[in-house]
Amino acid sequence: MRLRDRVAIVTGGASGIGRAIARRFAQEGAVVVIADVTETVREGGEPTRALIEAAGGTARFHSCDVARWPDMDGLVTATVAEFGRLDVMVNNAAIGGRGGRLLDVDDGEWDRVMAVNAKGVFFGCKRAVQQFLTQPVLGEARGRIVNISSQHGMVAAPADIAYGTGKAAVVYLTRQVAVDYASDHILCNAVAPGRILTGKPLGDAPDSLEYSHMRTPWPRLGRPDDVASAALFLASDEATYITGHNLMVDGGWMAY
Repeated sequence: MRLRDRVAIVTGGASGIGRAIARRFAQEGAVVVIADVTETVREGGEPTRALIEAAGGTARFHSCDVARWPDMDGLVTATVAEFGRLDVMVNNAAIGGRGGRLLDVDDGEWDRVMAVNAKGVFFGCKRAVQQFLTQPVLGEARGRIVNISSQHGMVAAPADIAYGTGKAAVVYLTRQVAVDYASDHILCNAVAPGRILTGKPLGDAPDSLEYSHMRTPWPRLGRPDDVASAALFLASDEATYITGHNLMVDGGWMAY
């Protein structure tokens, strides 16, 4: 119960990695607010909120487009109004682009991807820090931010310049917020997943999966629970002297 009585928001918590994080946090005692544009689970199954409640946890769903400041502002305001404080903000929501190299991507596609993957994390960090600064220190922290970046924030995303640039922005933003607000007892870290199999209905192209297996030293590819475990560590008191870190969860991809 490492998050007993803590209040956490998980953006993009309806599906995939966000769903795994929300469920793991609830298992560890957190009240979890799931923020997403829909409760429908991309990979199928019961809504995340329903699964948490069926297991005896406390969860809420809040409809939220992270690319809109009024939505993010309302999300945090409603959470604090009901539960009294915010302890952990997980900025997980992201979208994939249509792909393309520099000359293949028009400004509409660039803006669409960056609005969610970069500006959405900026909004999430900003609104969380605003709230944290109004709260007393609990343990050693006023609040914790866990951003979900990507290995493609560290190395190029082949033929997917908008996605890779957005994730690189998350890595930088994590460091900047960590440094700027460390003296305020606010911690900000990121988790950078490698190839994670989320169970999306359409799956992945066989050649892409074959390349990922070849490129990953660990004998299997990642699961959403692998990322959730890392996020839990960074959200817990066990990680108090860690801030500004981008934790790779990639089966050794970046070490290869």
